[in-house]
Amino acid sequence: MTKNLTKLWAGGMRRLLAIQNRTAREALHAASRHAPDAKAMWRTTQTALAQAAAAAAVPAASEAQVRPAARAGAPARESRVGPRAAAWAAGEWLRAEHLPKDAARALAYGLYVPPGLPTAGMPLVVMLHGCKQTMDSFAEGTRMNLLADKHGFAVVYPEQSAQAHPHQCWHWYDPRRPAGGGEATAIVSLVDTLVQEHGFDRSRVYLAGLSAGAGLAALLAVCAPGRFAAVALHSGPAFGEARSGVAALDVMRRGLHHDPVALVERELAGRAHPGMPALIVQGGADAVVAPVNAEQLATQFLRLNDLADAHGVLQGVVSHEHDGEGYTVQDYRRDGASVVRLCQVSALDHAWSGGDETVPFHSATGPDASSMIWDFFESQRRTGIDDAFDDELAAGVG
Repeated sequence: MTKNLTKLWAGGMRRLLAIQNRTAREALHAASRHAPDAKAMWRTTQTALAQAAAAAAVPAASEAQVRPAARAGAPARESRVGPRAAAWAAGEWLRAEHLPKDAARALAYGLYVPPGLPTAGMPLVVMLHGCKQTMDSFAEGTRMNLLADKHGFAVVYPEQSAQAHPHQCWHWYDPRRPAGGGEATAIVSLVDTLVQEHGFDRSRVYLAGLSAGAGLAALLAVCAPGRFAAVALHSGPAFGEARSGVAALDVMRRGLHHDPVALVERELAGRAHPGMPALIVQGGADAVVAPVNAEQLATQFLRLNDLADAHGVLQGVVSHEHDGEGYTVQDYRRDGASVVRLCQVSALDHAWSGGDETVPFHSATGPDASSMIWDFFESQRRTGIDDAFDDELAAGVG
């Protein structure tokens, strides 16, 4: 009886090994199609082979013991929408902390630089994560580093401290220091330092954020527009009304109670704004940030770019609507160039559109938001940079 059971188990293991080897071959084939270089293909293949060996070494009942070992190396889960290793692409990761002047706490960040290119004159994309995210999970879920390799730009991921907020949320709703105002000041200081140290192109520094990160990005777009050439706001709250955590939740769930343009006017207090091209992405099935926020944000950025006033969109502004598969894009243009773009994805919940769905707060549903963002950013430039303007507005916010 024991011999028969052993024979049966051995046969089962041989069949399992055959399945795992076939999985490894399929992973190698997929890597040859998707991996950006030989190094990424090697990582994908090694992950699959390691999983096959581990599964063949123990009975199926011990599967739970295999998974932690698999996670110790390269990421074990595979995405249906693209390469997993976006946070560990072919370039260089620099993890460090930045301590702004007069700040009580250092700002952790990860800087990704694509391989084989000088940093002098290179564009820089600033990525602000949402609540319950880290620099790694945001890079992994958005796969922005793979685009950086392809298009030749650097990416920096500031990371909110768990000491500042238990869920690592940015205080987008509180412009006072050391809360949201201090966080915005820290981001500006980090950008200035990286530009100086690495020689990045000051006219091509871009800003993108998800959820609470989008809220902080909107605050920066209003208060420090001279530092950024364009902004992308994904699943973000409308600007200017919330001043507390309770009010922030209300805005997220219901949108603004006051006129969006009036709130922007109040924040500017009569000062001119140089404009900020904006891409806004929102899921129609988002139960965390109500879709009305995206429409109100679009109105606010139309005003910031002098494309709208208190009565609505100005005459002469060209508006173009595009219907995609499950999403629509509304484009507002000036002199043939896109200035404000609103993308609404009907079936998307509170997650990054077209991202790696194996990472929380990212979804395979919808168009690839990372590609959309870079396509929008690539043609934008910040000319006539005025640090004094930024410093004046920042002082008013703080």
